[in-house]
Amino acid sequence: MADGQTQKDLRIRSHVYDGMVRAPNRSLMRATGMKDEDFKKPLIGVISAWAENTPCNLHLEELGKLAKKGVTAAGGWPVQFGTITVSDGISMGTPGMRFSLPSRDVIADSIETAMSGHNCDAFVAIGGCDKNMPGSMIAIANTEIPAIFVYGGTISPGKLNGKDIDLVSVFEAVGQWNHKDISADEVRAIECNACPGPGGCGGMYTANTMASAIEAMGMSLPGSASHPAVFDVKKRDVEEAGKAVMNLLEKGIYPKDIMTRKAFENALTVVMALGGSTNSVLHLLAIAHAANVDLTIDDFNKFQAKVPHIADLKPSGQYVFQDLYEAGGVEAVMKYLYQNGYLHGDCLTVTGKTVAENLATAPDLTPGQKVIMPLEHPKRKDGPLMILYGNLAPEGAVAKVAGVKARRHVGPAKVFDNEEDAIEAVLADKVVNGDVVVVRYVGPKGGPGMPEMLSLSGMLVGKGQGESVALLTDGRYSGGTHGFVVGHIAPEAQDGGPIAYLHTGDEVIIDQDTKEITMSVSEAELAKRKAATTIPPLYTRGVLGKYAHLVSSSSKGAITDFWKKDER
Repeated sequence: MADGQTQKDLRIRSHVYDGMVRAPNRSLMRATGMKDEDFKKPLIGVISAWAENTPCNLHLEELGKLAKKGVTAAGGWPVQFGTITVSDGISMGTPGMRFSLPSRDVIADSIETAMSGHNCDAFVAIGGCDKNMPGSMIAIANTEIPAIFVYGGTISPGKLNGKDIDLVSVFEAVGQWNHKDISADEVRAIECNACPGPGGCGGMYTANTMASAIEAMGMSLPGSASHPAVFDVKKRDVEEAGKAVMNLLEKGIYPKDIMTRKAFENALTVVMALGGSTNSVLHLLAIAHAANVDLTIDDFNKFQAKVPHIADLKPSGQYVFQDLYEAGGVEAVMKYLYQNGYLHGDCLTVTGKTVAENLATAPDLTPGQKVIMPLEHPKRKDGPLMILYGNLAPEGAVAKVAGVKARRHVGPAKVFDNEEDAIEAVLADKVVNGDVVVVRYVGPKGGPGMPEMLSLSGMLVGKGQGESVALLTDGRYSGGTHGFVVGHIAPEAQDGGPIAYLHTGDEVIIDQDTKEITMSVSEAELAKRKAATTIPPLYTRGVLGKYAHLVSSSSKGAITDFWKKDER
């Protein structure tokens, strides 16, 4: 590519269908329903991760039709596309979980390919699950045409014996059953009532975390992040998004104009205030990389130190995301934070207005609500997501300490090279209070695919060991995980990181106050162990083989295009 030439310079947009030389292209388009007057309209992609495999995405096909309606009303020609999705909740604890994080990049690449391959002028992306949301945002950054994201919405809470329950309740119920606290029939009752219909998992888990971050970033319509999946207001969201993307196209507003460093700082602030998922670290780093924004893992600690945790949301709190909607929603939380100096108000958004202009007409938090605590009396005075460093994680590790009372844990390691062996040990009561359970060779390369450990962490919580046993991994956790857990340990074992040389019985120290994660093993002893350890070969087959050979460290966002942008 010549100096000064960009992808955007080389891209041919949909107006090419006007010329006679494009008659063959028009002939094919006529077969899809286009008429002479339609060739003068902008071609707008509407892409969703509709699938019947999970409630998160079950309803997205119908939402796509509503987005098309909005595009048509605003004078565009909408074309609906699909992309794949992998359900974290359904693949959890199975070999399929290895495909979850790689699906983020497959989704991003497929959207970029479809939008660019069909010369779309702009597009609306609709997602409802953990990986199709950041996948959509990476594609939006890479495609470089006007675009807007719409979240499919949170699931409503399940009800059992007058209490709200959700998917995480089921994982924890298995641990309670193993501990003989509840019967198999009670587990079944929880299983049958936890997920009542469409929508993303109901607490401040990964889907709702990313929806909140994307709204805070200005890439989705104000208020839309917290609108539940089955409410009529969600239908309005997607139709209005179809109109809004036409406005972006008319005004020449591109993702790069919205996705700035300040916009990512707003996203980090909202994630910390709401107590978001550890997965947000991976995803925000990856989206920033695609958007050419300088964001590093250390930025999370900067915002952790200054943003209080004010949301009493599951998994560590009492309330579900629908309760936040009823308390005023993400928009009201943003207004509260902005009024108190925590957000940049001058950032442009997909409305064509700034954050401050949007929030001027936003609702206040509902009087008497209990979901969001006052800034002067927060759930925690600083943020719940922190980056730990030490000789066990020289490149960093991610801890979510929301609701964790213990400030420091020192205990002997019990090391496992896969999740299955660790689960078996927990169920067999071979893990005792004070232990540090370590699961390694499950990082981005080692998994491959960096599987989540919700099954394992949920069992520990269910058995009453959520804080008395620490859980460490070079893999990752679900947004529904809570307890004394540390993930994303980097470098991972597959890359020869220090976690590969940790032995059962070694003392491990985890400290919130010093942000420390260390093992009491001398450098000399580590050198001996390194010389005696054989790292397994990388996986080589299919999608996971490609991923294992391309993916970067989790400390860089586990991205698969890790080269300088100016070298493309």
